[in-house]
Amino acid sequence: MISIITKYFPNLSPNQLSQFEQLQELYSHWNSQINVISRKEIDLLYERHILHSLGIAKVIQFKPGTTILDVGTGGGFPGIPLAILFPECEFLLVDSIGKKIKVVNEVAEGLKLNNVFGRQQRAEEVREKFHFVVSRAVTEFPVFYNWVKHVFLKENFNELPNGILYLKGGDLTAEFGKYFAKAKFYNLKDFFEEEFFETKKVVYYKSV
Repeated sequence: MISIITKYFPNLSPNQLSQFEQLQELYSHWNSQINVISRKEIDLLYERHILHSLGIAKVIQFKPGTTILDVGTGGGFPGIPLAILFPECEFLLVDSIGKKIKVVNEVAEGLKLNNVFGRQQRAEEVREKFHFVVSRAVTEFPVFYNWVKHVFLKENFNELPNGILYLKGGDLTAEFGKYFAKAKFYNLKDFFEEEFFETKKVVYYKSV
């Protein structure tokens, strides 16, 4: 239901509203051909995938001109919802599985999202530089950090310095290990009241 998005993001333009509304039909269509979201979760698309992705926007409002890399994007999360919300930013969505990137590019084309580029590629092979890396629970954080530590631009112009914005859940103390002290954890239950977000977090980790 689009209403769960407008509840937390009430200032969307008519075009953004239209794009968010189209996501259900687009993902239902492509998911029936290439399974990128579990069958039972397609009905919960707006809460568990779109709003969850937009949790990052409760932590930072990307300024125009920001470049963002979404690693292990799957069917386009968190990159596509963020690209709708921040049309003046550029997003590269990468995944090692080609059929998932096909869905990303088809959805982006269906929405006329010209700030999204999908590419079949492993994070370690990405050569461009970005202000931020976003991702949704792709792997253990120390592994993930080693994948992406080479991709950051030096100049900062957002309210947070360049770095990683990682959507994760549960107790992360053990997983983060030596990275824990430098990471900042934002609880999504502080922003969203639905039970699904009770243990969900956005983790911010500065690139240098």
